[in-house]
Amino acid sequence: MSATGVMEQIAALVPEGSRVLDLGCGTGELLSYLQTRRGCTGYGVELNDANLLACVQRGVNAIQLNLEEGLSIFEDQSFDVVLQLETLQHLRNTELMLRETARVGRTGIVSFPNFAHWPNRLQVMFGRMPVTRVLPYEWYDTPNIRVGTYADFEVLARKNGLRILDSFGIQDGRAVRVRPNLLSSMAVFKFDRG
Repeated sequence: MSATGVMEQIAALVPEGSRVLDLGCGTGELLSYLQTRRGCTGYGVELNDANLLACVQRGVNAIQLNLEEGLSIFEDQSFDVVLQLETLQHLRNTELMLRETARVGRTGIVSFPNFAHWPNRLQVMFGRMPVTRVLPYEWYDTPNIRVGTYADFEVLARKNGLRILDSFGIQDGRAVRVRPNLLSSMAVFKFDRG
């Protein structure tokens, strides 16, 4: 999967000049891209020391915070957009963090590996947990504590009173809008509190 293609697909969902909070920002690559290409400002949140250093080296403001503890340091609606890209599957309290994302931001954007992608289904059908480019770990050493599907997120959003503004899958760096639950390895949702 093209990392640049995914970054461009996500960045296109963020209005120019937005104040952005990037939860689990990694090395700050996306936030840096949003600052230089879309005129955005904001902060990254990251736990890993090496990633925080990389953020600083990129000129990205980053805060060290364990997402499992919530976002109580941020006021309601204090950001235009809150990004939670490929972090939900690593969190124990996914639902709480989703609600916190909606509380802190006017809109939220999440992405996660789509477990219902057809190659994954095929591997499960043959009795094995999937190992793919997007899910590269064996079942016993994966950092993912959750697996979900495109369709599962739609149900979770409804349950939590979130309104989906846009959604699509990503496969090989391209947006997939026809049968994304089956044909894409990554799910992307933009939502607000409705």
